[in-house]
Amino acid sequence: MTAPQLVVHRDKELMAQAAAARLITKVVDAQASRGYASVVLTGGRNGNGLLAALAAAPARDAIDWGRLELWWGDERFLPEGDPERNVTQAREALLDSVPLDPKRVHAMPASDGPFGKDADAAAEAYAAELAEAAGPENHGPVPTFDVLMLGVGPDTHVASLFPELPAVRETERTVVGVHGAPKPPPTRVTLTLPAIRAAREVWLLAAGSDKAEAAAIALSGAGEIQAPAAGARGRSRTLWLLDSAAASQLPRSLYPPVPRPRPATRSKRSNGP
Repeated sequence: MTAPQLVVHRDKELMAQAAAARLITKVVDAQASRGYASVVLTGGRNGNGLLAALAAAPARDAIDWGRLELWWGDERFLPEGDPERNVTQAREALLDSVPLDPKRVHAMPASDGPFGKDADAAAEAYAAELAEAAGPENHGPVPTFDVLMLGVGPDTHVASLFPELPAVRETERTVVGVHGAPKPPPTRVTLTLPAIRAAREVWLLAAGSDKAEAAAIALSGAGEIQAPAAGARGRSRTLWLLDSAAASQLPRSLYPPVPRPRPATRSKRSNGP
């Protein structure tokens, strides 16, 4: 797994805009090289803020939306169309305004779907869908996502992997049901750390002073059971995208080095022959 890299922006609005621009570039590059791109979306205020910024970006038209595979890192196990579901919020922020191929939008099952109230069965079905989408080149039971985005909670949770709960301890299954989550609703479906780590790039989004302690803990050597965000790493890159408030408790040693300006050089005059 890759060591985390940090990018700190002045405020959450600038962070969302810059992240949206970064995502456009990644998707366009992947589509140019392989014909399609695969992205895992996250919910919450930062995930939805990024999607809203993407919807407003003129460069969004550079994406071939029909060749974009969309997955989710977790979902609140609520009825279809519930305003608290991540997919509902994503559709409102962006998805309903772009020409996606419905077959490439892989929403997690709802609690009024074919699995009823059985979140574990819904998780197994989503794991099977991921496995079916994974090709031989992926060398595993999930596709190699180009970008997997995660919001970071004040308690360091990512997706629906909460500190100390069974889901964050999972080492084999790629998707599990979550019961008794400390944040409502208590029942959820989530990718596990093994599935998250299949991504080429993992981006962790944190904005606001309420995320400062979580970012400091996760980036200062905490274990993944106690701080799930610490265990979210990408194969080729792990990127923390923060605003200045969320980065306020980080030690300066974690900040990227500031390039020093080169000293001006005086040109030598030729005295001639």
